[in-house]
Amino acid sequence: MNHRSFFPFLLLTITAATSFAADLRIGMIGLDTSHATEFTRRFNDPADKGFVPGARVVAAVRQSSPDIEDSWKRMPAFSKTMEDKYGVKMVDSIDEMLKQVDVVMVESVDGRPHLAQTMPALKAHKPVFLDKPAAASLRDVIEIYRAAREYNTPIYSGSSMRFATKLQELKAMNVGELRGAISIGPAHTEAHHPDLYWYGIHPTEALYTIMGSGCETVACTTTKFTHVVTGVWKDGKVGTLRGTRGGIEPYRIEVLGSEKMINEDLKVDYTPFLREVVKFFQTGVAPVTPEETLEIYAFMEAADESKRQGGCPVKIADVMLKAEAEKR
Repeated sequence: MNHRSFFPFLLLTITAATSFAADLRIGMIGLDTSHATEFTRRFNDPADKGFVPGARVVAAVRQSSPDIEDSWKRMPAFSKTMEDKYGVKMVDSIDEMLKQVDVVMVESVDGRPHLAQTMPALKAHKPVFLDKPAAASLRDVIEIYRAAREYNTPIYSGSSMRFATKLQELKAMNVGELRGAISIGPAHTEAHHPDLYWYGIHPTEALYTIMGSGCETVACTTTKFTHVVTGVWKDGKVGTLRGTRGGIEPYRIEVLGSEKMINEDLKVDYTPFLREVVKFFQTGVAPVTPEETLEIYAFMEAADESKRQGGCPVKIADVMLKAEAEKR
């Protein structure tokens, strides 16, 4: 199936039960990441300096991955904090949770179960925010977005880095004709995921925030401490991702224009990002198009394929076609 057949994306009209008149009731799946508690704190504590109005986490399903230590080891403490400190009700199943909520946040740190975790919400027409990584394979990311289209349910997946204040300011600056960008950030890997899906998604999405979609080929060079990915866009722009592992690991972006070159350190702030998530839940319109989201994951998968081929350039289109042809 050609990935362009997924679009234009159909939007679900939010029902009266999820209107602006009252806080949206959020159901959360997977409590094995600090995002679960950090997001809940901002939604559920009006006294918090980063408080985000308009939604509240009311129910959650504990799920973790037994073969990822950071998942199973942290989940009990995170879920206890959510239950005891923020009043989130723990339920035994996704189906039970869906009866009690308006919208869903899939927060499992492991991308492998995301397709199975997301599907019930899509079928129930509950708008979904799908935390990074959207899945552990490009095939699953494509399937999730195909299902969202089939069930006419809004979905959004993305990194909080996109809405870093400095990054948004750089995006709005006039640099003349954009010639390219260089994004630097941590790129720690995990054995069950393509290299960049695990942590490299953050600097990758920062790169795409400046460059936009339209990358055609990707070439990748890796060492023990470095992941360098060079993408060539259809209009000749070049975007470079430099992932770091060990030592200092800043987030940084450099924008290269015909009239100006600007670079800035970036800081993660969940609050601007969560405001966008609430806006998405309220309107059904994601702040990033499905096309761009799919291309971001294809970019990262193409980097893995280039690595397997010794650094040879790999076409994004070929990676998409291969993933679409794979049968579950």
